[in-house]
Amino acid sequence: MRVSAAALLMAFSSPAGAAMTLHQFSDIALSVAGDRVAAVESDAEPNAPKRPAEHLAIRNARTGAVLATVSLCAGCRYNDPTFLADGRLFAIVKDGSKTRLILVDPSGKTTPLTTFEGIAQKPVVSPDGRSMAVLATFSAKKEAGATQAGVRQVGEIGEENDEQRIAIVPLAGGQLRPVSPADRYVYEYDWLPNGTGFVATSARGNGDNNWWIASLDRIDLASGGLTPIAAPKMQLNFPRVSPDGRTAAFIGGLMSDFGAVGGDIYTVPVTGGTPTDITPNYRGTFTSLVWDRNGLAASAVISDRTAIVPIDPVRGAANPLWSARVSMAADVAKFARSADGRVYAANIQDFEHPAAINVGPLTALRAITHDNDAWRSLVHAQSVSWKNDGYTAQGWLLSPVNASAIAKTPMVVTVHGGPSSATMPTFVWEAYRADLARAGYYQFFPNPRGSYGQGEAFTRANMRDFGGGDLRDILAGIDAVEKIAPIDDNRLGLIGHSYGGFMAMWSNTQTNRFKAIVAGAGLSNWISYYGTNGIDQWMIPFLGMSVYEDPDPYWAMSAIRTIRKAKTPTFIYVGERDIEVPPTQSIEYWHALREMNVPTSLVIYPDEGHAIRAPEHDLDLRRRTVEWFDRYLGKPAATAER
Repeated sequence: MRVSAAALLMAFSSPAGAAMTLHQFSDIALSVAGDRVAAVESDAEPNAPKRPAEHLAIRNARTGAVLATVSLCAGCRYNDPTFLADGRLFAIVKDGSKTRLILVDPSGKTTPLTTFEGIAQKPVVSPDGRSMAVLATFSAKKEAGATQAGVRQVGEIGEENDEQRIAIVPLAGGQLRPVSPADRYVYEYDWLPNGTGFVATSARGNGDNNWWIASLDRIDLASGGLTPIAAPKMQLNFPRVSPDGRTAAFIGGLMSDFGAVGGDIYTVPVTGGTPTDITPNYRGTFTSLVWDRNGLAASAVISDRTAIVPIDPVRGAANPLWSARVSMAADVAKFARSADGRVYAANIQDFEHPAAINVGPLTALRAITHDNDAWRSLVHAQSVSWKNDGYTAQGWLLSPVNASAIAKTPMVVTVHGGPSSATMPTFVWEAYRADLARAGYYQFFPNPRGSYGQGEAFTRANMRDFGGGDLRDILAGIDAVEKIAPIDDNRLGLIGHSYGGFMAMWSNTQTNRFKAIVAGAGLSNWISYYGTNGIDQWMIPFLGMSVYEDPDPYWAMSAIRTIRKAKTPTFIYVGERDIEVPPTQSIEYWHALREMNVPTSLVIYPDEGHAIRAPEHDLDLRRRTVEWFDRYLGKPAATAER
């Protein structure tokens, strides 16, 4: 029997029949004194037809009690709350096409600073406390980021790009004034401690595409002049300036997506020079940086754990101050800390426990929110490590809570996007992983070579080898899982999105081990992909040269080249306005499978970008995914009669 949308909806209900809501937290900010915490909060209902309403909440950092809330309109979206030294809160409010910048006093009373057409993010207060800098895009044609739905390609192409610039607004009120050069797209920045300017990562031209070639620059506040600091052949994230203003630090490495940060920590003089890797050969991946008067600190993924690591700018990384098998997030960095460095705050969750705001010293970090305590886990999670080709890889095995300990059960393997990324623990409550857990499937989330968590050498190990060593790692990981769980090797499924979608398409031509595949926003022909996507710069660090200079490695890893070997039924989906992986890649693969008489289905979701965001599309995708695996793997025995 197929899983219907109604059945999925009922599965989210409490025993009494009332639908539960998951309280969601994002953009965690901690006050300077460490006594209050702010967050963007909402109550999400499973399978809701629209996004939940958001509000700002200010809480007591010791008890979690709500001290004040801000809700300016039903459809308003909030981001990046930032505490000022005087206790007020700065926040960005998106209201349709307009963005409001506001101040919130401790009682919750709001004061408008300015309103403009466009979008804003990443506020940082000036060293003198009199103004706020933000990254602003005036009259933006699309949301910032390549994963968002792209502007329709009509008219003369490539002549106009959104410009994301550093802009300043006085905290006493006034106009938002751009101060960085108009011909540079700024991705991230930090104030110079003397307030005369900024250190930033920036690039000319299309902001979605050119982050991979961004440089580290110094920008003068008064003149807007830009002086290069460094332009290393790597991707840069989290520029941070030392309290004395002499040194800039950043995370540098091989990164495939802006926002999916990972690498080593580098330092370079603010006056310019050659960056120094101060964490060479570190057996983990750094993911965010904070540099204040308490010193330099970083978050890191170390195998299956998230950690907070103190960094000496000369000697490098010390032992972690805190680590756990969780996912952690705050606002810009993965954690926030008070001005004296004694109190930390972050939103923390894992596969079995929903998100909660945690606050306290790192020796006694604890949950101060309990909105989600009533949620029961759908899975049991287990970290699995294995060796292959001289590497140690890690992944996560999720078994459904109702799984039989004896009966052989089908398993679905999920390949993460990237490839420079990692699957980390997030609460299983919605999306296809929850649907599959309720249906009784085991699930495996491998982090093969190319992933974060094992050091830069491991991340770089699939350069010019997409679908080679990483696929061997995944297959070896399945072998390791089958030794500890009752998995039916004849009923394996595979699902992936983006790079994972490529791996799903590619695996179909490399192995017959999988009996059902779901490929989301996948790449089937790297030759045609290079010339039609909106972010072609991302491939150069991985493959060395463009397809026009060296087409051989691009064609070698194209599933279309080996499509005659494909036998596995494949469901394909993609967004109509995906600029990262255009829908033509999915159409080409679907067309080829049909010609090879392989069972296939293709859905192109209207107006969607690289991620499927509209609730009605997401629910449809989830339904189709479960039905596809049920059809070709057979429902797990424990749930066959549901």
